[in-house]
Amino acid sequence: MQTELQGLALRLLRGGLGLLLQVIPAAPAATQAAPARQVVPMDSARAALLYVSNQPEDHPQADFAQQIAGKARTDSIFAARSRGVMEYRKTTYKSAVDGMEIPVYLFAPLQKRGSRGHAAMVWVHGGVHGSWDQNYLPFIKEAVAKGYVIVAPEYRGSTGYGPALYNAIDYGGKEVDDALTAYDYLKTLPYVDPERVGVMGWSHGGFIAAHLVFRGATPFKSAAAIVPVTNLIFRLSYKGPGYQRSFATQAGLRGLPFENREEYVRRSPYYHVDSLRVPLLVHVATNDTDVNFEEARPLVDALIARKPQLAETRIYWNPTPGPASGGHTFSRRVNRETLERDDSPEQIDSWNRTWAFFERTLRPSARAPSR
Repeated sequence: MQTELQGLALRLLRGGLGLLLQVIPAAPAATQAAPARQVVPMDSARAALLYVSNQPEDHPQADFAQQIAGKARTDSIFAARSRGVMEYRKTTYKSAVDGMEIPVYLFAPLQKRGSRGHAAMVWVHGGVHGSWDQNYLPFIKEAVAKGYVIVAPEYRGSTGYGPALYNAIDYGGKEVDDALTAYDYLKTLPYVDPERVGVMGWSHGGFIAAHLVFRGATPFKSAAAIVPVTNLIFRLSYKGPGYQRSFATQAGLRGLPFENREEYVRRSPYYHVDSLRVPLLVHVATNDTDVNFEEARPLVDALIARKPQLAETRIYWNPTPGPASGGHTFSRRVNRETLERDDSPEQIDSWNRTWAFFERTLRPSARAPSR
């Protein structure tokens, strides 16, 4: 019996070993050649599509003659529409950062209140290469009627002034200092109260407005950033090479975020929320096809979470779009023929909230005591 059990155990052991050998793959023979790696030929068309230069001489150029002619038409419209309604002036000042001549528009009430009688605002236009245009006219008239003095700087990179200003573009860099110097210009106007100056901008102008109050120390008492650019690291990734080419070739950047990470962080308002020291209003739209909601939402969330006492934010869910870029222009709807507001419910609500915000923070009806 014992012999039979020993024999059965031996047969089971041999069978199990056989199964185990079937499971474990045999080692390749030492002489077996590794499979050849497939070489995929480069798609030259796709490579050209993805290529982004970092050389300033490759920065996209424009039809400067056409831009200059367009700016002359805009200025003639401002002059004609301002006559008898408000003071209109165009002049220049030197940027505090390097002395560059910066063109600036001035709009003010015809009847001044005397020394330091008026609150004022710096209004900042949008665009990677943009300019102040007649589409802002109805909102300027409203501001002046409320007693504000408005200055609108054409910071470096703006269009309508030829290649020198255009090619000096410095997105998130010296352009912010150009806009900041507008405050120094306002201080030269005796009827402006330097203690009641705010800043407001749309899109890229909102980006600059945010920068001006995210620096910690700021001369501005409050700011409004409407559909602002917030995060260049996210933005350049999301928009792709066609958009990246207007950044990577700028002399102050010379490349994409992975090549110059610290500089792109420095130039992105999203990363500087903790420096906010004055009231800030931010309005964004979910159907914005320029500053997409995926970019805008994190800034709103950061302000709500970390600066609830200073930030006043509002998300407009699929507002009636403007004529371009979807909801990006939802609060800048203007009839291009009449140059009057083309109101939607969301535009009315946004401006009502904006005017109320500046009424509280800048007190445009107040009269500062003379010094």
